[in-house]
Amino acid sequence: MAEQVQQLRTLAREFEALHARVRDLSYTPGTDALRQISPLLLKAQDLTATVLVHLGTLESSAYTSVAGSRSSLECLASVAVASSLAGNDLASALIANPYDGAPFPGYPADDAATRTARHTAAIPKMTEHLADAAHQLDLSATGCHYVAAGITRDLDAAREETVSAQAAAVPALTRTQYDALKALALGSGHLYESAQRGLGATRVATGDGTRISIATFRALHKRGLVGRDMSTRLSRGQKITVTKLGHQALARPRPTATAGPALVSTTPPTIQGARR
Repeated sequence: MAEQVQQLRTLAREFEALHARVRDLSYTPGTDALRQISPLLLKAQDLTATVLVHLGTLESSAYTSVAGSRSSLECLASVAVASSLAGNDLASALIANPYDGAPFPGYPADDAATRTARHTAAIPKMTEHLADAAHQLDLSATGCHYVAAGITRDLDAAREETVSAQAAAVPALTRTQYDALKALALGSGHLYESAQRGLGATRVATGDGTRISIATFRALHKRGLVGRDMSTRLSRGQKITVTKLGHQALARPRPTATAGPALVSTTPPTIQGARR
């Protein structure tokens, strides 16, 4: 999607360049106008085709599942309309352009005065069509910039939502659980069955000597913060690993000490306006 955003911004600059060319066009009605307007019309048609390619690419991408993507797609479709109208306006300027071909048989050929009058009458019409084309090209450039910014905004919002959801999924830990998880993250934790404590008794051993009760381990395991190698027998020691969710929990600050219970006053409160 980053490449699509960059290409849309490049497309916007191409529309801006074509807008400047149309806006600043200087021409003489007749052959000169045809030679100067024709390349502009072809460029507008080429840009319209490029817009449609981008629209098809976005519409078939995973971006459509992102909140807000519909607005971007509709805006890009409107760019296709604006650029098409720009091409139509340029073609209209060409139809308004006076051509100096010979008339049908029986009609008098144009003299110099008639030719000048035809050219003079065509200029306002051609100017209006060119101004409309420039306006549509300006809208096309603005639309491309808007879509590029919209895609970036939508994807950033989606990433933030994902991060927030992941953070919300991380369970809160006590200081004891946090310290135990941090010790296990070093990668040397094992779960053993202790024959000395009776059949079925288990204990947790860590490489740095951190004492972890079996109750603490079970709380971490139940929440999906740690896992253990079930392919190894407990008598030999099952390796304990910290899961992705566990590492996310460790990315949070160490929990502060739990505050003691608040003192409860035995003196009844004074109620304003109470009857005596």
